[in-house]
Amino acid sequence: MTKREQGKADRRRRITAAARDLIRETGDTGLSMRAIAARAEVSLSTPYNLFGSKRAIVLAVLEDIDDFHERFSRLQDVDAVERIFQAVSITIGYYADDPAFYKTLWTALLDSSGKDERTALLTPERKAFWMALVSAAVREGALRPEIDVELMTRALDLTFAAVMLTWVFEATRPEELEPSVGYGYALTLAGAATDGWRDRLAAKAAEFQDRLAGLRLSAAAA
Repeated sequence: MTKREQGKADRRRRITAAARDLIRETGDTGLSMRAIAARAEVSLSTPYNLFGSKRAIVLAVLEDIDDFHERFSRLQDVDAVERIFQAVSITIGYYADDPAFYKTLWTALLDSSGKDERTALLTPERKAFWMALVSAAVREGALRPEIDVELMTRALDLTFAAVMLTWVFEATRPEELEPSVGYGYALTLAGAATDGWRDRLAAKAAEFQDRLAGLRLSAAAA
């Protein structure tokens, strides 16, 4: 990167870190841009110029791109479909480690009262990452070549957001998040799978279904 790009990336990281610290301290995403800018030691206009809105900053805090990619890069080399499910596992792992913090973030993102409520739940960087995973599954022959990669990525994202919505409203417990997302992903991908992969994805869906059934039995017995 050029020095200008490096400076911009550094300011983005400082703003994201400032917002994360303030949200942890206050337990609230209702922060002012002025407070975020002051903590990040940047001008008031900088958060607007780099992110556009406070909601976009909250989304950047939620995604934590650098740490996610570091964890993902340490995974064993597996096929493209398994990488999709491993990426889900890493993402949900953040929520399991700090459920109160991440529920606060998702509550803010799913609040439709703001003027920018139509903002996508994927940043361009994360969207590109997930599209690359789906594209790899097509190249490796797991998904049919006529599949629209962008639409498939959106379908998976909508499944993820729907599960997060039920979590925010206390209809899904933290331990149910990964199997719930995994079940939806497996069924969605199975519908687009090639003949050689359809049964494997159906078996994956059955595994998640069994996990969910077991969790519900445990909850009923408690």
